[in-house]
Amino acid sequence: MPWGLTRFQHSGQSHFVTFCCYHRRCLLTTDESRRIFESALERVRRSFRLQVYGYVVMLEHVHLLLSEPETAPLKPKDGLNGPQVHTLADALKSLKQGVSRRLIGDAEHFWQKRYYDSNIRDYPQFVETLRYIHRNPVKAELCERPEDWEWSSFRHYATGCEGRVEIESEWTARKRERAAGRLCPAIELPHSSQTKA
Repeated sequence: MPWGLTRFQHSGQSHFVTFCCYHRRCLLTTDESRRIFESALERVRRSFRLQVYGYVVMLEHVHLLLSEPETAPLKPKDGLNGPQVHTLADALKSLKQGVSRRLIGDAEHFWQKRYYDSNIRDYPQFVETLRYIHRNPVKAELCERPEDWEWSSFRHYATGCEGRVEIESEWTARKRERAAGRLCPAIELPHSSQTKA
């Protein structure tokens, strides 16, 4: 994001965030490095109470579609000033620091200092952004189909399977509703080859 532009946070909107490895170097090339990123993203999701709607880990950059941090309810240890309010910038800083501490090695820097952030204003833009995120590995010729790239949220949307990062989706919402007893239990449907003709 160029200097001098304003970020519109605390808007209640989702955000499409992109940040790159230092000088666009390919520093996320191993399964281990991408696993470390996903673990850090899940840690930040929990501690900052974010909703992650989608992500992809590429070789030299990352795309995220996520909410702003939720304000924690007032706790006795919060003091007289109330709960500590975290910004999306705080969450991204924690994410980038957590990854770089584990992966920086001999390099001087791991991430570019700044990041690109775009507000998602409506559902069509949300869907378009999610498709862009999931098609990024195909466009970069890292795989033939989005489902072939393990390091994204695509498989969750396609199958409902749980990955290393909890994705906020209809699958996740239904699972929570079932756990709370507000929705009937999941029904196992017979495989199409088992049905009678």
